[in-house]
Amino acid sequence: MFAISLGDDGAELRPLEPWRAEEFLAHMERGREFVGEHIGLADVVHDLDSARAFLQGYADKTANDAGRLCGIWTGGTLVGGVMLRTMDVAAGNAEVGCWLEPAAAGRGLVTRACRVLVDWAVEQRGIHRVEWYASTKNTASLAVARRLGMTREGVLRENYAHRGVRTDTEVWAVLAPDWRAAKSA
Repeated sequence: MFAISLGDDGAELRPLEPWRAEEFLAHMERGREFVGEHIGLADVVHDLDSARAFLQGYADKTANDAGRLCGIWTGGTLVGGVMLRTMDVAAGNAEVGCWLEPAAAGRGLVTRACRVLVDWAVEQRGIHRVEWYASTKNTASLAVARRLGMTREGVLRENYAHRGVRTDTEVWAVLAPDWRAAKSA
């Protein structure tokens, strides 16, 4: 098992695997309303079986080189996660996503974790385009996309039905040459 330091505050990025289902469910219980405000993860993970199934789905994606899932830990506690929700190595495209429980918000954890994941996708897997999708109302998520150096490409109007309400989604992306240039600057 590996852990990647996310800075001087002791935060770490680690694989989030099926054997951590109980810990993942406890984390989701702590952050259910906050996480569920904009994304469906909180509605998908509601018991131990669904937590295990979600994690197994990403273990399968990892085995097929089609996605990744990593947790963010602070002080030994799982507080959030980042993922390559989709990853098509042949086409050079991926979509990054994230979530965080409220007690960990506002500390830059998601931005730092996404930097590690995007950099890995670009530099190790040869991904050319990394996309970010977020509700137009999810200002925290949109701020992360900006901090990652992504470009806002447009809005998909009423494309996502969340808890019975159709919402607009902003599309952001960064291309590998831009990612590398920003790292060098």
